Amino acid sequence: MEYHNPVLLKECIDGLNINPEGIYVDVTFGGGGHSREIFKRLTTGKLFAFDQDEDAVKNKIDDERFVLIKQNFRYLKNFLKMYNALPIDGLLADLGVSSHQFDEADRGFSTRFDAKLDMRMDQNSKLTAAEILNTYSEEDLKRIFKLYGEVDNAGRLAYVIFNSRKEKQIETVNDLKTAIDKCVKRGRENQYYAQVFQALRIEVNKELDVLKDLLMQSLEVLKPGGRLVVISYQSLEDRLVKNIIRSGKFEGEVEKDFFGNQLAPFKAITRKPIISSDAEISENSRARSAKLRIAEKI
Repeated sequence: MEYHNPVLLKECIDGLNINPEGIYVDVTFGGGGHSREIFKRLTTGKLFAFDQDEDAVKNKIDDERFVLIKQNFRYLKNFLKMYNALPIDGLLADLGVSSHQFDEADRGFSTRFDAKLDMRMDQNSKLTAAEILNTYSEEDLKRIFKLYGEVDNAGRLAYVIFNSRKEKQIETVNDLKTAIDKCVKRGRENQYYAQVFQALRIEVNKELDVLKDLLMQSLEVLKPGGRLVVISYQSLEDRLVKNIIRSGKFEGEVEKDFFGNQLAPFKAITRKPIISSDAEISENSRARSAKLRIAEKI
C-alpha cells in the first residue's frame, strides 16, 4: 500500500515526550508512519490506533502491544474504556485526508482525476459529495461553501449548482467542474476547486464536529502531564485546536479564577504552530499547509 512519508514526524515524536511504559493513541493511523515511530520507543507500553478506512488495516503492526480500532475517532473514549486503557500518556492526530486517499482516483477526493464524487472516509457511511450537490437546498449549499470552504462567491456558486442540477445531475468531478466553470476566477482555478472540494469533504465526513468531539474527549482521557499533538491542514481546524489548548473552549475565551489566574486545562508547549521545513515540503507537498500544535494536560 503506497503511503507518503508521515508529516512532521520527528516533531510529533518529540512532542509526545514518550514514556516507554506509557499508553499512546494515534487516532489517524493511515499508513502507520507515525504509529511505527511511537511503537519503536515503547517497551512495556501499549499503542492504540484508530482508522475507519479499510485500506489502513493492511498496514497494521503485528504485535500484541498494538491494537487497531476500525472506527471513527469520535468514539475514542468509549473504546479506550472498553480496553481498560484509561488514562493515556499521549494522543496524536494527523487531520485531513491522507496522500493515499488523494491518490486513489475512485475515492473522488482529488480534483486531478475524473471520478464519482464520493469523498467518504468511511465507505460504509451513506452521504456522498454527489448527494450533497444534488439534494441540498441552495441555502445549505451556500452555508457549507462559505463556512467550510471559505469561498468568496459562495452565494453565486450555490445558485449555479442549484440551477445546473435541474438540467443534469452532478455525479462526477468533471460534471462539477463544468457546472461551476463560470464561478471560477481565471488563473486561480486550482485554488478555487480545492476550496470547493474541502467544503464538500468536511460536510460529507462531518469533520469539524468529529474534531470537536475528539478535542473534548482528549481533556478526559489524558492523564496530567499527558501530551496532545495535533497536525491540522486548514484554518478552521487549527482555530479549534488553538482555542481548546488556550482555554478549554472552542470559542477561545479564557476563564479566570477569583484571583485572576487563567483556568486552562492545557499548557501550550508550542506558542506558535510548528510548520514544515522547505526540505520536507519539497519531498511531500502535503506538508506545505501543515500546522503542528503541542500541549500538555495540566
